[in-house]
Amino acid sequence: MGLLAHEVGTPSGDGAMKFRLGAMRATALMAGVAAISIGVVSASAQEAGNQAQNQETTEQAAQESGDGVTLLDKITVVSRTDESAIDAMASVSHVDAESIQRRMATTQQGVLFGVPGVAAQSDANRTASSINIRGLQDFGRVAVIVDGARQNFQRSGHGTQSMFWLDPELVKQVDVIRGPVANTYGSGAIGGVVFYETKDAEDFLRDGETWAGSVSGIYETNGHGWTTSATGAYRFNDAFDVLGNIVYRDYGSYKDGGGDTVPGTGFDVLNGMLKTTIRPTENSELKLGWVGANDSWTEGANAYDMDVKQNTFTGRYNVTDDENSWLDLHINAAYNKTDLGQTYLKDVNQFDSTTGAPIVVPAGSQTTYDLGTYSFDIWNTSRFDTGFASHELTYGGDWVSDDVVTANAGGGMDVYTPSGKRRVSGAYIQDKLTYEWLEVIGALRYDSYKLDGNSGAASGDRLSPRITVGVSPFQEGTLQGLQVYGTYAEGYRSPTITETLISGLHPSGVKFPFLPNPNLKPETAKTWEFGINYKQDGFIQPDDALRLKAAYFNNDVADYIGGATLSAYDPTSGCPRVTGAIPICYQYQNFANAKIRGFELEGVYDAAWGFLGLSASIIDGYTVSYKGEQEDLATIPSSQVTGQLGFRFLEDRLVLGGEVQYNGAPKGNNYASDYTLVNAFATYKATNDLNVNFRVDNIFDVKYTNPLNASTTSALYEPGVTFKLGATMRFGG
Repeated sequence: MGLLAHEVGTPSGDGAMKFRLGAMRATALMAGVAAISIGVVSASAQEAGNQAQNQETTEQAAQESGDGVTLLDKITVVSRTDESAIDAMASVSHVDAESIQRRMATTQQGVLFGVPGVAAQSDANRTASSINIRGLQDFGRVAVIVDGARQNFQRSGHGTQSMFWLDPELVKQVDVIRGPVANTYGSGAIGGVVFYETKDAEDFLRDGETWAGSVSGIYETNGHGWTTSATGAYRFNDAFDVLGNIVYRDYGSYKDGGGDTVPGTGFDVLNGMLKTTIRPTENSELKLGWVGANDSWTEGANAYDMDVKQNTFTGRYNVTDDENSWLDLHINAAYNKTDLGQTYLKDVNQFDSTTGAPIVVPAGSQTTYDLGTYSFDIWNTSRFDTGFASHELTYGGDWVSDDVVTANAGGGMDVYTPSGKRRVSGAYIQDKLTYEWLEVIGALRYDSYKLDGNSGAASGDRLSPRITVGVSPFQEGTLQGLQVYGTYAEGYRSPTITETLISGLHPSGVKFPFLPNPNLKPETAKTWEFGINYKQDGFIQPDDALRLKAAYFNNDVADYIGGATLSAYDPTSGCPRVTGAIPICYQYQNFANAKIRGFELEGVYDAAWGFLGLSASIIDGYTVSYKGEQEDLATIPSSQVTGQLGFRFLEDRLVLGGEVQYNGAPKGNNYASDYTLVNAFATYKATNDLNVNFRVDNIFDVKYTNPLNASTTSALYEPGVTFKLGATMRFGG
């Protein structure tokens, strides 16, 4: 969110009532359709449902095919104990390649559509996204990981703070873990983890093929956007394969639901990837990869040209030993380099960030933001029995280094995003104990950090525990497959360079000082979560399946860090009076805590004829100052209920369906309002090598804004009705 997002005030009585009514409507809708299941379903679920036909049970068919029954049965990439989403005693979601293809996603907002508790902020620049989980985002609160590489780029201002660039065409699957239970995946992820896995050659090449390629094209009516993509893969032998992909998008500015063109929303991107898998032995695997992005767009009423170049290099090694269950070792190393340039298209009047004197930044000047992130991650899982119980003991450590270098067109480093270095490291141990109907997870993580820059330095460390207890009380009957669990988990997020070291004078509009705060305390998230997992094959008829996950959470983030406006007239504030400046200062400070609570639900009912789904999230949150003053948390997203219905025809070669999503505006947001989106989709497999996709988003041309993009002074409206048509031709031999 923007630097001044803290100015969103406490809601009026009407605003609070509006949220409660929205939550009541969402709850009523959930109650009406929960009986037929909920969630977002993938095409893999469709295929598995049909494989189960004429078998004694769908479970037997799944075992024979080596595939899960539904999307929630897929082993998640982020699982370090080989768990599927439905078996994880945590709020975990999985989005696979078929779901991404059916959504014909242009941005990450489309990729994550309908995932409960997850939202994406993109501003007008749709190519860059900041992920929000359960009302927490920016500054590393959500760990975004691509093929094992942390995406830590951050540029502060009045819009999106944290950004990453990854084209949906490159993505094979996405796994999401919500809440600080993700403390084995790196420091700071008190909101959760979003793990993107890019495409692999082994998933693209068919049995018996040595090589294969494909070309894709998509046209979108709103913005007259074109997407072209090409993929090629080659299998040298069973131990060595390689895949490459390149995608180009060219989009004009779109129109909102009111028919008005939204300036600055056009962009062009050139993204690509290269990935190879080497298998030195039957029990080991090395993946080497590169993902690159070259994106351009405009900002500030066409005042700036923005260009970013991002290159991510990854190496991941895994070795197991079937004869020694103690060995399941993973070693990941990555380097992520992001260079963002902001070029002035016209002369701009500003203030010198040091002296405050008026200056003119001439057209052609450039402000640059460069970040280099090194990361290393190692862990091992040992599996063994002790008496009556089995154990999965996971232990490891990680290290991340951020080097930020910024340069302002007016001279010196950028005011909003200062230069500096930050090192974060940690180690952890986790034991998952299983005994018949009982599962217990106990974990402990140690974190430490150190940062320094021109305005000061800071460091700290902490131990964070987790305990989860789950029971499966029913061993037969309809309730067999029901698991109830409870979790208490803590997470630790250290302050970032910007939060700690921001300094200088506000450079444009009005003049006032930014104050560094090397005494910032790290945030500590303490979360209680109670949830259920339920899976049942043959729920209504022999060839169907039901999967369900639901959870209530209460997250108390102690020492929450947010922006504060200080008065120069208050002698205790530390805000100096500056000649010619307005009498305020801006500084990142600790609040006593941020309190966030909510409910999430996800699942799917799948049968041979089609599928039904629903996902839901209801969330509320606020900050509390050390004086006890409450203020709505500006990063709370819409509460959502997403329903989905699909039918299969022509031996599953044709799938027709639609989606309905209700969004309830969060409290305290002056520009966001309730809205409902209706979408439709169709996929047709004309031949084994030709796929055609069609989609209509926002059928009723609703004019709406993402609450994360709606500030106290303006709102960025999302696209109106959009028709999409795409086709993919594949060939190989």
